[in-house]
Amino acid sequence: MASALAAKMGLNSLMRRQAKTFNVRICTMESDMEFSCEIKWKGKDLFDLVCRTLGLRETWFFGLRYNIKDTFAWLKMEKRVLDQEVPKEEPITLHFLAKFYPENAEEELVQDITQHLFFLQVKKKILEEEIHCPPEASVLLASYAVHAKYGDYDPNIHKPGFLAEEELLPKRVINLYQMTAEMWEERITACYAEHRGRTRDEAEMEYLKIAQDLDMYGVNYFLIRNKKGTDLLLGVDALGLHIYEPDNRLTPKCSFPWNEIRNISYSDKEFTIKPLDKKTNVFKFNSSQLRVNKLILQLCIGNHDLFMRRRRVDSLEVQQMKAQAREERARKQVERQHLQREKQLREEAERARDELERRLIQLQDEAHMANEALLRSEQTADLLAEKAQIAEEEAKLLAQKAAEAETEMQRIKVTAIRGQEERRLMEQKMLEAEMLALKMAEESERRAKEAEQLKQDLQEARESERRAKHKLLEITTRAVYSSPGLPPDSMPPDLSFSRENLSFDFKDTDMKRLSMEIEKEKVEYMEKSKHLQEQLNELKTEIESLKLKERETPLDIIHNQNTEQGTSKQSNFKKLTLQSTKSRVAFFEEL
Repeated sequence: MASALAAKMGLNSLMRRQAKTFNVRICTMESDMEFSCEIKWKGKDLFDLVCRTLGLRETWFFGLRYNIKDTFAWLKMEKRVLDQEVPKEEPITLHFLAKFYPENAEEELVQDITQHLFFLQVKKKILEEEIHCPPEASVLLASYAVHAKYGDYDPNIHKPGFLAEEELLPKRVINLYQMTAEMWEERITACYAEHRGRTRDEAEMEYLKIAQDLDMYGVNYFLIRNKKGTDLLLGVDALGLHIYEPDNRLTPKCSFPWNEIRNISYSDKEFTIKPLDKKTNVFKFNSSQLRVNKLILQLCIGNHDLFMRRRRVDSLEVQQMKAQAREERARKQVERQHLQREKQLREEAERARDELERRLIQLQDEAHMANEALLRSEQTADLLAEKAQIAEEEAKLLAQKAAEAETEMQRIKVTAIRGQEERRLMEQKMLEAEMLALKMAEESERRAKEAEQLKQDLQEARESERRAKHKLLEITTRAVYSSPGLPPDSMPPDLSFSRENLSFDFKDTDMKRLSMEIEKEKVEYMEKSKHLQEQLNELKTEIESLKLKERETPLDIIHNQNTEQGTSKQSNFKKLTLQSTKSRVAFFEEL
């Protein structure tokens, strides 16, 4: 089987040499490209062709990577492509990826295409959990990724469910909470709506600015062993070398910045690092295989060169690129303002059109109502005509009845003349009755006067009785107090009850109650002030109650511990580098 495979590979190699060309498929984060290359092409020839095709000038961040056995390798620029351990089948598949990461994406990434490629690669690493990202940061990053794809949020377009097919959060984060896809979309959309006014490039840069603070951002990890045979992880990134425990890729045990390292070399599987301080012993470690040592050395050299390059004045090429980028951004800003103005004018025109349409509909409604009113008026006129006819007929009937009434009145007059004699007799009887009533009234008045006189006599009698009783009481009193042993001033004094103290106590209690209410309000205000948190903390608080603790990964637990202790990527790096190089080397060897 092995001999057949070797024969096939040899045959493929022979066919390539005879054909003088070979095909290469370049996989970028956005699309795939195929090129036909000459046999004599070196890695740099192919790399430059890809960069020219993409319009990329910041080439120092990128490389062509290929898979080999259980690891990967980067295409060497100075060697011929076919002389390297690239896959033998055609087309040869290579991946165009970021090999080195910037310390500060906003300051270092000049071209939009560079920024876009970094954005796509970092987003893929976060979604595939190669970079650990806490849940609240995942939601915020997802909102910027949505903005980069869809532009400004528009509730009329971006309706619930528009993110149903999007992969925006790591599966670890989704499984960690009892939340439906709709609940996640609601929180992402709430953050997305706040990014209104940003361009795609600005949204991608905001994504990178948040991602670059993640602990695993830009770090390449390799399994190593120190002199004692302890399994450790070596992390290589833009700032230096870091030593981790195998189960904790977030917090390094010790770090060595690039400006403290003088020389790096390897012999077979043994790797040697010489600190800048010559008094400090070199420290060594072993890797699993020689190929890994080569890869570590490549990454160390490239990151060290970029580290020193950042601390020097920009080259003329970089200065030109930055000047062009500033001009391009200024031009885009003008275009954006122009488009914004046109959009504003269009919106105003649409509002004016909508207003005219609304006014037209209103006038149509008013015309319709006027027509209906006219119709009702015509109907009313017909009704009034009918009523007038009915009134005329009723007037005729009333005239007829008036004539009948006149006849009846004449008859009544005749009857009245006949009844006058009877009325005279009745009046005489009434006069007699009035005389009788007058006599009865006079008798009643006389009787009333008699009753009043009797009342006065009774009142005078009662007054006489009261005076007699008073005199009797005075006589009796003088008889009692004229006896010896009882002076007149021995009467008990008048008693009075003062409420002054009670009133004072009441006021004091009221003041205490008021003071307690004021103190309570102060405590409530301080508690409310403590609840004001930044956007990430708010997101964390919203979803914390739905977290399933038993599904937390070891990295989640470590991240939570670091957060509680106030430890960040930058603060931990500064803390570790404050120690002397000698003590860090000794610490590494003792692990």
